[in-house]
Amino acid sequence: MRDVTYSLAVSLDGYTIDSDGGIDWAAPDDDVFRFATDEVRGVDVHLMGRRLYETMLYWEDPANVATDHEKEFAALWNPLPKVVFSSTLSAVEGNARLASGGLAEEVERLRAEPGEGSIGIGGSTLATAAADLGLIDEYRIRVYPVLIGGGTPYFARNDRKVELDLVETRTFDSGVVFLRHRVVR
Repeated sequence: MRDVTYSLAVSLDGYTIDSDGGIDWAAPDDDVFRFATDEVRGVDVHLMGRRLYETMLYWEDPANVATDHEKEFAALWNPLPKVVFSSTLSAVEGNARLASGGLAEEVERLRAEPGEGSIGIGGSTLATAAADLGLIDEYRIRVYPVLIGGGTPYFARNDRKVELDLVETRTFDSGVVFLRHRVVR
């Protein structure tokens, strides 16, 4: 059965998006970008909400892809199957489809499909819903050395305690720290 992994950049004070809706504080350097690209290699399908889907459409336009690193990422990302959860979109582009069921139902169906890679989940709102349902198996956190003071939090703010096992850490020259934790079941 495939794992559900939540991988995203977070500020040191715990936010994925600043209070103005921006993510420019999380622009990766080459090493972090290569690392994120390598993570995508291990994903069979990616679940995302509307906002992340719209952000990631950037990679569908060849005019946006200039460097060798960007070309490598786009070559992995664009053919990757994606499931978009949205109550406002009526159509999606590229190798994406709108979710046909609820989050738990989609995850259950995808877990049952054959495949070696993980089910990636992105976007803090969708990931919060997945965490509330106990669907996330692994958290992959790239902590940026910046305090942004507010915005959208990485972790769900609820009363549920979740035990985690630290599996991997890595510190980049830029000061970004990668933390990989498995949920203890």
